[in-house]
Amino acid sequence: MPRRGALAALALFAACAGAGPARAQPEKGPEKGPEKPAEQQPGTGALARLVGSAPFKAARQALADDHERFVAEIITLTEIPAPPFKEEARARAFAAMLKASGLADVAMDSLGNVVARRPGRDPSLPPLIVAAHLDTVFPEGTDVRVRREGTRLMAPGIGDDTRGLAQLLALVRAMDRARIRTRRDVVFVGNVGEEGAGDLRGMRHLFASHPAARNAAGFITIDGSGAARITTTGVGSRRFRLTFAGPGGHSFEKFGIVNPVAALARTVSGLYAVPVPAEPRTTFSASVIGGGTSVNAIPAKAYVEIDIRSAAPAEIARIDRALHDIAQAAVDEENAARSTAMGRITVSFETIGDRPAGTTPPSSPLARNAHDMAVLMGLQPAFIAQSTDANVPMSLGIPAIAIGTGGRGGGEHTLGEWIDVSRDEAVQGMAVALGTILASAD
Repeated sequence: MPRRGALAALALFAACAGAGPARAQPEKGPEKGPEKPAEQQPGTGALARLVGSAPFKAARQALADDHERFVAEIITLTEIPAPPFKEEARARAFAAMLKASGLADVAMDSLGNVVARRPGRDPSLPPLIVAAHLDTVFPEGTDVRVRREGTRLMAPGIGDDTRGLAQLLALVRAMDRARIRTRRDVVFVGNVGEEGAGDLRGMRHLFASHPAARNAAGFITIDGSGAARITTTGVGSRRFRLTFAGPGGHSFEKFGIVNPVAALARTVSGLYAVPVPAEPRTTFSASVIGGGTSVNAIPAKAYVEIDIRSAAPAEIARIDRALHDIAQAAVDEENAARSTAMGRITVSFETIGDRPAGTTPPSSPLARNAHDMAVLMGLQPAFIAQSTDANVPMSLGIPAIAIGTGGRGGGEHTLGEWIDVSRDEAVQGMAVALGTILASAD
């Protein structure tokens, strides 16, 4: 556990952060496009003094000295499968690692999130929350053994987001070794349900039930590669399963009756005729399709899953309305085109995902801390838009960002996923997270 008392060197930057980032309300649309370089400004003032302070230098050196343990923890956690909705084994291992890294206040909540508190000097202040997600996109049974070629590690889920979990552990140890104690508590979270059908369930639960989360001073999720990529716009999404139902029958004997697949096909074609703006970036996709029982049977049911995304909630709502109208029109057309003597075609909508959109202005103290730390560490930061756990606090008006881990990586969501764990690059990126946390929690 960190030693009590603040070091004099850290007092240099405490005044700048003050009571923490001001609470910002989500904006109607993103300030930035999908990815634009952030304005480059020289690192001056409190952050520069922080980077030059003895405690920060000691913590950064600790990250370098701890590198082999960091890599070993990446491998250990990656090889514990964490498919959607089955993250418990990895969560328990991560909780044990947090305790072994020096945190005594570690618990798993009722949904499976691992929540650990690193006490600050003033427990009356709202905390800073720092998270990485436990789950991967890969189904049960996926081979998650890590292969190593030099500094490159390869395995499904190793970068998204297992390296983020290991980085949280390394940051805790580095802060302790440098005897850094922030002004406010820092709550470290390994959360479930970020990917796919998880629909941010871990973060939704945390902010609905954790006593400190709804009043948090700020939120940082460490997710993916590249510490210079700072997510300030949370791309929202709405996902549906449309099920088209009809009487069904033998393909030869009942030829001429209504067919759910015909209505489904009209719906998909109609959706792809809907115009979308280039800014804010808005997309849709017919992603999964199925139904029927035999090649010689008119199906009684057919379904399609649709994903709608935008940084602007109004655009998501517009495409949603258009999809409903198109599907109903397709059903009406099929019922008018073929025989309904055995029954009519119907369509039902099931919501299978609904991620809120939100924005943390790039001018906010939290975003600027991340930006300026990246500059001070010799990187070229960019503010970007994507969907992460930060969407939830953004939508609640809590300042929130996502930043990547140190080092390179690629192939996310594929069996060929990889990361590079070269020490200097890893430490450079982790130093960005370290400085952002210290400046935002003091």
